[in-house]
Amino acid sequence: MTTIAGVPEVTDEDFAAEVIGSDLPVLVEFTADWCPPCRQMAPVLGAVAEEEGDRLRVVQLNVDRNPLTTNAYKVLSMPTFMLFRGGEPVKSMVGSRPKRRLLEELADVV
Repeated sequence: MTTIAGVPEVTDEDFAAEVIGSDLPVLVEFTADWCPPCRQMAPVLGAVAEEEGDRLRVVQLNVDRNPLTTNAYKVLSMPTFMLFRGGEPVKSMVGSRPKRRLLEELADVV
């Protein structure tokens, strides 16, 4: 998986603590090593994490290594972005997109 500065990886084991229990809204990228569009999103997610860090937390979850969380949220395509607020998924988006569009799509829920 592409490691992105400022974007930690979460797992089945710590998902509840890191995402569900977060005070800030959390954008989760469900990603996979074999997914080219996921790699394309790395600089976008890094930039969003840096720019919006005071209002939004950005994390990655590898679907191949974390099947419990992946299946719990019925994630079928990579990349899938899910925004969690107050422990609940409030928005889901599938596919890579430019930073401006990603921020526009998040604006109404962050």
